[in-house]
Amino acid sequence: MSSDPTSIDFEIPARPEYLSLVRSLVVEAAEMDTHLSRERVEDFKVAVSEATTNAIEAHARACCDDSIRIRCTLTSDRLEFHITDRGFGFYPDQIQVLPEPDDPSRLNYERGLGIYLMRVLSDDIEIHSGPDGTEVSLSIRLSSNNSNA
Repeated sequence: MSSDPTSIDFEIPARPEYLSLVRSLVVEAAEMDTHLSRERVEDFKVAVSEATTNAIEAHARACCDDSIRIRCTLTSDRLEFHITDRGFGFYPDQIQVLPEPDDPSRLNYERGLGIYLMRVLSDDIEIHSGPDGTEVSLSIRLSSNNSNA
């Protein structure tokens, strides 16, 4: 793999039936690095899927017909996905704190695991959000000594 980043930009309609396309791209891009375990690829697929689902829901809340923009970047040491929506935005530091996933009282909440899963299943996550939308950037390291591989 060259040291120059390779990026693919695409847009999907803000509809759940397009999630399978995004998941497929994660798998295809990750398979370019033979050191990643199947489990690691599946974990990252879940993280990217959660970010994309949140973007789809943000568009629905904002009654926005715009497409969701996705950029996949592959470098010699990282796989990155950037998911950008045009929803109303949110403030990540003001998200309601919920019980930990293994706490029995967590069963009282149907939602709220998306950002938690993104953080646990990615090596790095950045969220930039404002009134004109949100960009979530997720990445995993590509190396044979990846501790999560």
